[in-house]
Amino acid sequence: MYLDLSGEKIANIENVLVLQGGGSLGAFGCGVYKALVKHHLDLDLIAGTSIGGINAAIIVGSRNKDRPDELLEEFWLELSENFVNNDKFFDFSRPNLMKQFYENFVYPLHNNDMIANYVEMKKGQQIKIKQLESFFSSAAFGNEKFFKPRWFSEYAASDPEYFTPMKWTYLYDHKPLIKTLDRYIDYDKLRPGVNSNPRLILTAVNVLDSKALIFDSFKQQIESKHILATSAYPLYNFPWIEVEKGVFAWDGGLLSNTPLREVLDASPVIDKNIFLVENYPKAVDALPGNIAEVHHRARDIIFSDKTEHNIKMSRVITRYLDFIEELYQIFENNADKLQLDKNTLSKIRRKYKKYHEDHGAEIKEIYYISRDEMYPHIFENADFSPDTIKELIKSGEDKANKVIQAHKHE
Repeated sequence: MYLDLSGEKIANIENVLVLQGGGSLGAFGCGVYKALVKHHLDLDLIAGTSIGGINAAIIVGSRNKDRPDELLEEFWLELSENFVNNDKFFDFSRPNLMKQFYENFVYPLHNNDMIANYVEMKKGQQIKIKQLESFFSSAAFGNEKFFKPRWFSEYAASDPEYFTPMKWTYLYDHKPLIKTLDRYIDYDKLRPGVNSNPRLILTAVNVLDSKALIFDSFKQQIESKHILATSAYPLYNFPWIEVEKGVFAWDGGLLSNTPLREVLDASPVIDKNIFLVENYPKAVDALPGNIAEVHHRARDIIFSDKTEHNIKMSRVITRYLDFIEELYQIFENNADKLQLDKNTLSKIRRKYKKYHEDHGAEIKEIYYISRDEMYPHIFENADFSPDTIKELIKSGEDKANKVIQAHKHE
């Protein structure tokens, strides 16, 4: 029995949380999960890729069995506390040529903006410049709880290619994440047979053949290497991860940043309510105003949710299966009259059983919880500064509360 948004009990329906990737934007998903817990929405399956996979693993494997939402928030606050504020090295707030360059050429104020709402546009410009500063901090210093630059001197003795950077295939080592996650995840909870926990699904992609890799806690022990694999995004300059001999994995977001198809494949006969966290909005109100905004919008489209077809097809397949069921019952009630040989009868019955048992899940409801972008910025997903992380958590919780309340009153 499962609880829907109205508080009524519904049998044979799974509540599913799908978490997109998005670097520091994963803090938005943390806020969404806090809201789901607040509204007593029990989850049966959680799927994620990239930072969404990290969030999902912390939720399912939480060492705080009573309050996984609090532990997830602690994780994000710890990341933000280890953000290196580079004001001590380069202060963007002081007048200088670099700041003037970004104000005048990268994020300029347009004449019509200045006339219509100069104060608001100036605020947006300054926020974007601060996000850029935060990106520079992450790029230069990393985050010791998550990833470290490969050029740090501590790697000189352990990295055989340290002094030959022309051979490098990655710039940042995200193995420090393992030590951090050990304080948050009980890996015994991420193995087959632990039925009291939600099912966990993480996605990655095979570097050599481009095929999807699915890590499913109902089928295998999820380990730290699988979490590293789902977050090994090459365009963040993270390394591939060998998840088994000869199988090298990159971030699942390269194939799909919204692992809904994997959810349907994993549990193909149980109907579902889906809570889908969108870190990258599909729709915007205005065209980009400059090259920086063009790249930002293109990035959002690449990583936005593209599962609408999957949702439509699940409903179409359900209708087809209902029709097959009607025909099959007619067949069974008239099998003697049809005078079919035993082999034909057996073949029809085997096919019906296979189709009936292996397919048929319908998405009953899908709740999109989408992050709003007041001040879009291409580097916003690399901003781990404390103020930004706290604001993302709050906005995720607020947006989820609004979505849940709106559907409760339908």
